[in-house]
Amino acid sequence: MDEPLLQVWALPGIPEIEPGADLVAVIADAAGDTLRDGDILVVTSKIVSKAEGRYRPAAERDAAVAEETVRIVAEDETGRIRIVESRLGIIAAAAGVDASNTPEGRILLLPLDPDASARALAAGLRERTGARVGVLLSDTMGRAWRDGQTDCAIGAGGVIVLEDLRGSVDSAGRALAVTVPCVADEVTAAADLVKRKATGLPVAVVRGRGDLVGALDLPGARSILRAAERDLFHTGAREAFAAGRASVTQAHDPPSAR
Repeated sequence: MDEPLLQVWALPGIPEIEPGADLVAVIADAAGDTLRDGDILVVTSKIVSKAEGRYRPAAERDAAVAEETVRIVAEDETGRIRIVESRLGIIAAAAGVDASNTPEGRILLLPLDPDASARALAAGLRERTGARVGVLLSDTMGRAWRDGQTDCAIGAGGVIVLEDLRGSVDSAGRALAVTVPCVADEVTAAADLVKRKATGLPVAVVRGRGDLVGALDLPGARSILRAAERDLFHTGAREAFAAGRASVTQAHDPPSAR
């Protein structure tokens, strides 16, 4: 059996992306004839947002965050740091609204529909290059209980995002009951090691997991999000304590005070 081998490299030559840019053509030109069946292209979601013209003036940041937010999960005492659920279902700081790597005076919102954008890129690149590739759109996020950030998949086209190992056995023959690796996040994190954050390299190729590349109608990255009924941490601790105190106070108030 061949030893597992994973290759990851960034594509040079991606120019600054302007609204309306043809990302299929831009990425295909940068890749040349290097793409093979089973390659996964990890595309920084920011260049998709730029191509979609998802800019807002920096002065409208608070309004943009509010428009993108469907639920506040937690915030600090000042209200400046706010973790929210966005319209995409993603739990992240400021609903993913960001000013890094954007023109002065402007901010950038996440793509309108990351899964649809990823599928369109995958379909276009397959047609243009002749290689059966998959596409993941990545964005940088923090993690609960851990400092630092890592890239995660927020869009997927033609890529298996969850590898369900339940029912199989480990190397010692023990049955796996709950093991479902989020391989899409693992691939995007690996790609970030070569894309980095300030090198002007927004696209990377990951080769060696062709088993994850499949039909364009595979479930997208939205399927990674945990359903609310299975979320044990639906609110932040401070918000949960405040709600609990409020309910106790209301229960003990006399009817005339209500």
